[in-house]
Amino acid sequence: MSITPMTLRVPDELAPAIRQAAKAAGLSVNAYIVRAARRAATLDAGHQLAALGLAQDLAGEGDTL
Repeated sequence: MSITPMTLRVPDELAPAIRQAAKAAGLSVNAYIVRAARRAATLDAGHQLAALGLAQDLAGEGDTL
């Protein structure tokens, strides 16, 4: 797997919550944010499939659409 470095700008008031959530999950901040981004991308793809009328194909796959 290759890695692409990215810069992320987070509002000052959000940064402590992210750090705390990552620590509670036993993850680094990077791993926590990557996991959150992966979940969001997967859910967005599901919404796109649902918009095409394919939501039934996703039944039982996790987050509801």
